[in-house]
Amino acid sequence: MKKLTLNRYVLVALTLVIGILIGVFISYDSAQVKNHSEIDNHSNTSVNQQYTCSMHPQIRKNEPSVCPICGMDLIPLESDSNEIDPMSVSMSSTAMQLAQVQTWMVEQGNIDKSIRLNGKVQVDERLLFTQSSHIPGRVEKLSVNFTGEFISQGQVIAYVYSPVLVTAQEELFEAQKIKDSQPALFNATKEKLKNWKLTDKQIEEIIRSGKKIEQFPILANVTGYVTKKMVNLGDYIKQGDTLFEVADLSTVWIEFDVYESDIIWIKKGDSVQYRVQSLSGKMFNGKISYIDPVIDPKTRVAKARIETTNKDLALKPEMFTSGTVEAKNTISNSSLTVPKTAVMWTGKRSVVYVMQKTEQGISFIMREVRLGADLGDRYVIENGLQLGEEIAVNGTFSIDAAAQLAGKPSMMNPEGGAVMTGHNHGGKKTTKMETMPISSKKITISMDAKNAFQPLFSDYFALKVALSMDDFEKAKVAGIEMKTSLGKMDMNLFKGEAHMQWMKLSSSLNSNLQHIEHLGDIKTIRELFINISTSVIALAESFKPISLPIYVQHCPLVNSDKGADWLSQEKEILNPYFGLAMLTCGEITKTIE
Repeated sequence: MKKLTLNRYVLVALTLVIGILIGVFISYDSAQVKNHSEIDNHSNTSVNQQYTCSMHPQIRKNEPSVCPICGMDLIPLESDSNEIDPMSVSMSSTAMQLAQVQTWMVEQGNIDKSIRLNGKVQVDERLLFTQSSHIPGRVEKLSVNFTGEFISQGQVIAYVYSPVLVTAQEELFEAQKIKDSQPALFNATKEKLKNWKLTDKQIEEIIRSGKKIEQFPILANVTGYVTKKMVNLGDYIKQGDTLFEVADLSTVWIEFDVYESDIIWIKKGDSVQYRVQSLSGKMFNGKISYIDPVIDPKTRVAKARIETTNKDLALKPEMFTSGTVEAKNTISNSSLTVPKTAVMWTGKRSVVYVMQKTEQGISFIMREVRLGADLGDRYVIENGLQLGEEIAVNGTFSIDAAAQLAGKPSMMNPEGGAVMTGHNHGGKKTTKMETMPISSKKITISMDAKNAFQPLFSDYFALKVALSMDDFEKAKVAGIEMKTSLGKMDMNLFKGEAHMQWMKLSSSLNSNLQHIEHLGDIKTIRELFINISTSVIALAESFKPISLPIYVQHCPLVNSDKGADWLSQEKEILNPYFGLAMLTCGEITKTIE
């Protein structure tokens, strides 16, 4: 009995030991499985997790870090497959906000176009006359002594002493004595006087008085205002010489400049609402009565004319006017239209950036389009887009810059591929930017366009002064303000050839200013200033936006002794590339009048 009890205890003890061992093994296996799972997850995370910059999506790193361009902390990128199309450039929502990217849905728009016109009040050429002298002689007296004087038809405007008329009167007196025997001779002498526009009444008065008239009156042929005085007291004149130019201002012309690109929209009979700058608050209406059949080869404009009565002479020749024509719909309303800000024009190609949305995020891909009619603030798209597609209408330069840096197809590099950048952000060493040659040619632009340039050039000159004074902070602020001013420029102010040149130069300037707020030292800003100045000089030479003379100045020691230029409002040399170390190094090479 005692042995049976002992065996029972041994059996219980063995059961407990076996249970404990089984529990230990199970726990160990679970821990191993858990550890392997964590290791696998960590390994997958290490391999698959990438980080990018919200401002520069082309940056990719396998671990948390900072952006080598702007120094911002990198953010996790969910997947490498966020770009479904390998030719597109992805942008996070943060990057779109920072770049101020706005999008717009392609739609079928109203094709009516509002065209703004600028012009002047002009004299009606049909009511412009010349007052000439019908007798030769010397001006003895003038009744009209200044330009702008009003004269009436039949008014005596001058007295002329004419030796030939004195002789003709003597012949008349002699012929009168024998008029009974030779009436034909008497009549011939009277007709001779009539050739000098003496009236029958004047001739009869000469015969009756028997006295010669030595100073003959010149009578006004028309009523109007003297616009040009061409004779002075004591002048000798020939028969037919012009004494005055006279204009009847009861009716005047309003002549508007119509740009070559808008001429197809303007038709005879179109209604125009217009204002006269000096008559603020008044709105006038008229209809176009005539359009020039040819384009002026210098200004590239045609004249569109309105005829209007000039009550109280309120409209004076050479007054500035501005008007608006609501052009009639000549294109099908089924045509697609996009805002002009969406289109980037290289001169040969027109491109837009189409937005693509996927589960992984947002990306933009460049698309070439064929432009149709210019609608003022919009373009008709003939080919390249479809109804309902979403495109970027603001921040397109930032998207294009990101595409260039990422080696994706861009406006200036349609095939894609790596590009060299000369940015040195935060003092990190990168490839030095090469100076890009930019061509310039003289192009006429409107006064509104010239005025729009003023903030941009003011910021440039502030940047130049700050660099010459070695003031890094002021130079950086001026560069940021210049970038802002460039972004506010309205491309709609540039028409035809001017638009092509503006797109080329502004694109170059924007690419050099886009990261200026991230630069960490004045040396890097000076390197960028070489290309910034090249673009600004080309703008100044192309569009002449500054009314006063500006000077192109050159330093031969900059850019590895290749030399570099800059623009200045003063003749004094203040070198922005060397600053106070070599402040007066340089010379004036050109003056832009």
